[in-house]
Amino acid sequence: MSYSKCALLLFLCLPVTNALADEPRENHGNDPFLHVSTAIAGCPAPRGPFETQGEWLAEAHWRIERGNSCWIAGRCRLSNSYAYDKEIAESVTRRLASLNLDTQWREKTSLWLTVQRRFIYLDGCVARDFDKARFISQLGETADVEKVIDRTVFSGK
Repeated sequence: MSYSKCALLLFLCLPVTNALADEPRENHGNDPFLHVSTAIAGCPAPRGPFETQGEWLAEAHWRIERGNSCWIAGRCRLSNSYAYDKEIAESVTRRLASLNLDTQWREKTSLWLTVQRRFIYLDGCVARDFDKARFISQLGETADVEKVIDRTVFSGK
Protein backbone atom coordinates (compact mmCIF):
# COMPACT_ATOMS: atom_id res chain seq x y z
CA MET A 1 0.00 0.00 0.00
CA SER A 2 1.37 3.41 -0.88
CA TYR A 3 2.10 6.11 1.67
CA SER A 4 -0.77 8.29 0.44
CA LYS A 5 -3.27 5.43 0.76
CA CYS A 6 -2.05 4.70 4.30
CA ALA A 7 -2.33 8.37 5.22
CA LEU A 8 -5.86 8.54 3.79
CA LEU A 9 -6.90 5.40 5.68
CA LEU A 10 -5.48 6.79 8.92
CA PHE A 11 -7.25 10.10 8.35
CA LEU A 12 -10.59 8.33 7.78
CA CYS A 13 -10.17 6.27 10.98
CA LEU A 14 -9.40 9.24 13.24
CA PRO A 15 -13.04 10.33 13.74
CA VAL A 16 -13.97 6.78 14.76
CA THR A 17 -11.05 6.61 17.20
CA ASN A 18 -11.94 9.98 18.72
CA ALA A 19 -15.60 8.99 19.01
CA LEU A 20 -14.66 5.81 20.87
CA ALA A 21 -12.45 7.77 23.26
CA ASP A 22 -15.46 9.94 24.20
CA GLU A 23 -17.85 7.00 24.61
CA PRO A 24 -18.75 6.43 28.28
CA ARG A 25 -17.35 3.40 30.06
CA GLU A 26 -19.63 1.31 32.23
CA ASN A 27 -19.43 -1.87 34.25
CA HIS A 28 -21.80 -3.71 31.91
CA GLY A 29 -21.18 -7.10 33.55
CA ASN A 30 -21.61 -5.77 37.10
CA ASP A 31 -18.22 -7.26 37.97
CA PRO A 32 -17.17 -6.47 41.55
CA PHE A 33 -14.59 -3.65 41.58
CA LEU A 34 -13.19 -2.85 45.01
CA HIS A 35 -10.82 -0.05 46.04
CA VAL A 36 -9.33 -1.63 49.16
CA SER A 37 -6.36 0.54 50.18
CA THR A 38 -5.00 4.06 49.64
CA ALA A 39 -1.60 4.28 51.36
CA ILE A 40 0.44 5.22 48.27
CA ALA A 41 -0.34 8.71 47.04
CA GLY A 42 -0.51 9.29 43.31
CA CYS A 43 -1.21 5.68 42.38
CA PRO A 44 -3.31 5.83 39.21
CA ALA A 45 -6.69 4.11 39.34
CA PRO A 46 -7.00 1.19 36.92
CA ARG A 47 -9.72 1.02 34.29
CA GLY A 48 -11.20 -1.97 36.06
CA PRO A 49 -14.18 -3.69 34.45
CA PHE A 50 -15.40 -0.52 32.77
CA GLU A 51 -15.88 -0.81 29.01
CA THR A 52 -17.53 1.08 26.20
CA GLN A 53 -20.69 -0.40 24.74
CA GLY A 54 -18.70 -1.42 21.67
CA GLU A 55 -16.05 -3.20 23.74
CA TRP A 56 -18.76 -4.96 25.73
CA LEU A 57 -20.53 -6.18 22.59
CA ALA A 58 -17.26 -7.32 20.99
CA GLU A 59 -16.40 -9.33 24.12
CA ALA A 60 -19.89 -10.76 24.80
CA HIS A 61 -19.48 -14.06 22.94
CA TRP A 62 -16.16 -14.83 24.59
CA ARG A 63 -17.47 -13.85 28.02
CA ILE A 64 -20.36 -16.30 27.64
CA GLU A 65 -18.03 -19.04 26.45
CA ARG A 66 -15.52 -18.47 29.28
CA GLY A 67 -18.29 -18.28 31.85
CA ASN A 68 -19.85 -21.60 30.84
CA SER A 69 -16.63 -23.53 30.20
CA CYS A 70 -15.97 -24.41 33.85
CA TRP A 71 -19.48 -25.91 34.15
CA ILE A 72 -19.04 -27.90 30.95
CA ALA A 73 -15.64 -29.16 32.17
CA GLY A 74 -17.14 -30.15 35.54
CA ARG A 75 -14.97 -27.70 37.54
CA CYS A 76 -17.82 -25.50 38.85
CA ARG A 77 -20.87 -26.20 40.98
CA LEU A 78 -22.66 -23.22 39.41
CA SER A 79 -23.53 -23.07 35.71
CA ASN A 80 -21.50 -19.93 35.04
CA SER A 81 -18.19 -18.91 36.61
CA TYR A 82 -19.29 -15.24 36.74
CA ALA A 83 -22.07 -16.31 39.14
CA TYR A 84 -19.43 -16.70 41.87
CA ASP A 85 -18.08 -13.15 41.67
CA LYS A 86 -20.35 -11.31 44.10
CA GLU A 87 -19.88 -14.00 46.75
CA ILE A 88 -16.11 -14.00 46.21
CA ALA A 89 -16.02 -10.20 46.57
CA GLU A 90 -17.88 -10.44 49.88
CA SER A 91 -15.54 -13.19 51.09
CA VAL A 92 -12.44 -11.24 50.05
CA THR A 93 -13.72 -8.18 51.90
CA ARG A 94 -14.09 -10.27 55.07
CA ARG A 95 -10.69 -11.90 54.50
CA LEU A 96 -8.97 -8.53 54.09
CA ALA A 97 -10.51 -7.30 57.33
CA SER A 98 -9.01 -10.25 59.19
CA LEU A 99 -5.64 -10.69 57.46
CA ASN A 100 -2.63 -10.90 59.71
CA LEU A 101 -1.47 -7.49 60.82
CA ASP A 102 2.14 -8.35 60.01
CA THR A 103 1.42 -8.17 56.25
CA GLN A 104 0.82 -4.40 56.60
CA TRP A 105 -1.16 -4.43 53.38
CA ARG A 106 -3.15 -1.33 54.31
CA GLU A 107 -0.03 0.69 55.16
CA LYS A 108 2.03 -0.37 52.13
CA THR A 109 -0.41 -0.46 49.21
CA SER A 110 -2.99 1.33 47.10
CA LEU A 111 -5.00 -1.51 45.62
CA TRP A 112 -8.06 -2.25 43.53
CA LEU A 113 -9.54 -5.71 43.07
CA THR A 114 -11.65 -6.76 40.12
CA VAL A 115 -13.43 -10.10 40.43
CA GLN A 116 -14.32 -11.79 37.14
CA ARG A 117 -15.18 -15.46 36.60
CA ARG A 118 -13.49 -16.66 39.80
CA PHE A 119 -10.32 -14.66 39.07
CA ILE A 120 -9.15 -11.77 41.23
CA TYR A 121 -7.28 -9.12 39.27
CA LEU A 122 -5.02 -7.17 41.62
CA ASP A 123 -4.16 -3.66 40.37
CA GLY A 124 -2.41 -0.72 41.96
CA CYS A 125 0.84 0.20 43.68
CA VAL A 126 2.79 -1.57 46.40
CA ALA A 127 5.81 -0.55 48.45
CA ARG A 128 9.03 -2.32 47.55
CA ASP A 129 9.25 -3.95 50.99
CA PHE A 130 5.68 -5.27 50.85
CA ASP A 131 5.40 -9.08 50.88
CA LYS A 132 3.30 -9.26 47.75
CA ALA A 133 3.70 -13.01 47.27
CA ARG A 134 2.30 -13.72 50.71
CA PHE A 135 -0.60 -11.31 50.19
CA ILE A 136 -1.48 -12.89 46.84
CA SER A 137 -1.32 -16.34 48.41
CA GLN A 138 -3.71 -15.24 51.17
CA LEU A 139 -6.15 -13.79 48.63
CA GLY A 140 -5.96 -17.03 46.66
CA GLU A 141 -7.12 -18.99 49.71
CA THR A 142 -10.57 -17.40 49.41
CA ALA A 143 -13.24 -20.00 48.65
CA ASP A 144 -13.99 -20.52 44.95
CA VAL A 145 -11.09 -18.32 43.74
CA GLU A 146 -9.40 -20.02 40.82
CA LYS A 147 -6.52 -17.58 40.35
CA VAL A 148 -5.15 -14.23 41.52
CA ILE A 149 -3.62 -12.19 38.69
CA ASP A 150 -1.08 -9.64 39.85
CA ARG A 151 -0.94 -6.44 37.81
CA THR A 152 0.57 -4.21 40.50
CA VAL A 153 3.61 -1.98 40.20
CA PHE A 154 6.19 -1.07 42.82
CA SER A 155 6.07 2.47 44.12
CA GLY A 156 9.08 4.60 44.97
CA LYS A 157 8.47 4.19 48.71
